Amino acid sequence: MQRTLGRFIWVMVLLGALMLVRPAWARDLPDVAELAERQGAAVVNISTTQAGRSGVRGAHPNLDEDDPMFDFFRRFVPRGPGGVPRMDPDDRSLGSGFIVSSDGYVLTNAHVVDSADEIVVKLTDKREFRARLIGADARSDIALLKIEASGLPRVAFGDPARLRVGDWVVAIGAPFGFENSVTAGIVSAKGRALPQENFVPFIQTDVAINPGNSGGPLFNMKGEVVGINSQIYSRTGGFMGLSFAIPIDVAMDVQAQLRQNGRVQRGRIGVVIQEVSRDLGESFNLARPAGALVSSVEKGSPADKAGFEQGDIVLRFDGRSVGLSSELPRLVGGTRPGSRVVAQVWRRGVQKDLTVTVAELPDEKPQKVIAKVMRPEAPPNKLGILVVDPNAEQRRKIGAGVVVDALRSPSARASEIQAGDAILALVSRGTRVDIRSADQFNRVVAAFEGGQAVSALVQRGDVQTFVPLRTLER
Repeated sequence: MQRTLGRFIWVMVLLGALMLVRPAWARDLPDVAELAERQGAAVVNISTTQAGRSGVRGAHPNLDEDDPMFDFFRRFVPRGPGGVPRMDPDDRSLGSGFIVSSDGYVLTNAHVVDSADEIVVKLTDKREFRARLIGADARSDIALLKIEASGLPRVAFGDPARLRVGDWVVAIGAPFGFENSVTAGIVSAKGRALPQENFVPFIQTDVAINPGNSGGPLFNMKGEVVGINSQIYSRTGGFMGLSFAIPIDVAMDVQAQLRQNGRVQRGRIGVVIQEVSRDLGESFNLARPAGALVSSVEKGSPADKAGFEQGDIVLRFDGRSVGLSSELPRLVGGTRPGSRVVAQVWRRGVQKDLTVTVAELPDEKPQKVIAKVMRPEAPPNKLGILVVDPNAEQRRKIGAGVVVDALRSPSARASEIQAGDAILALVSRGTRVDIRSADQFNRVVAAFEGGQAVSALVQRGDVQTFVPLRTLER
């Protein structure tokens, strides 16, 4: 009996000791509380007003003022484009920001303050300041504000390049107007390219970001800002686990130019590019699919003067490698206009260095750099594409080349070519053949082996692009 009692006492003592010891899985979780307490004061709430706005009645025509949801939407739901609910102009919380210098400079998103007649920055101590817009850059979605204050708490900056996929990160902002809300998650991916966003290598996270978080900081676990929360991917307008932040080094370069010049200068060289797929890479005789394929060169542009040619694949720019086509616009855009840089290109199986003098990108809304995608049909040859010689009118528009008349094989119909497209050239195993007639096209195709990777230079309207194909197995 005594032995049993003794064992019981030892078990209870052991259990008590275990309860005092934090389990390993719990020790691995981040301590967000201290970070939020330490950094929260540097995060601000930003609201704007616009003249001539009438509040929420027009934004919520299906909500009666007696509806309990009416007041919620009036107070908390931010403004949005075409039909998205708008709040009362006098009580509208649109986004977040953070203090980058103790003398009152604040960073946020450009879309947060777009078209604002008045910008108000509210601190965590409830003080409010009318802010002056120093400058905004739509291409990077960065805006710099200034409030007249001193001795303000400011954030510290981290290095986004040191972030690893899987690292914990924390966001602080004002989702739906709820100020200084803290959410946490992990880095899902780095260097993400988004549609119509050519100049920002986004940090993708699963941190809960909602309307109102825009412009707020993304912290690493050292309490350093590594990004600015900018976009979410959502079918509902709310959080779905896909959030995107602008790396802070990109943002600080933009703000430095905004502070100095009120605008941002970016480089351009005048090429239209597309991604190098596996089939395209094989047809151009690349060891692996990488780089940016030049589908057209603007006449008289810096690239034209430097000797760039259609079909070149840019592998390096100014000493930095180009793994994906989306990386080239960032490298070129980040180069100061007037700089002379060396671009390494792959041309007909040989690497070649070209020296180009970078020009300045115009201020107007940037156009997407990736070439337009095309769709096809096919003929009774190894590519399954039936082509005809162009008529006089077509010849005036396209010059040399042949016109796609029909797509006669499943693989051709699954490609990006359409009937009516013009095929100007074929590339395979690093060799390019310019097409002059339908007869020549068929002879060239007949010489290909079965299953051979081929790229067709296709023109549709004014756009030229390379389309990967593969010959039929016969």
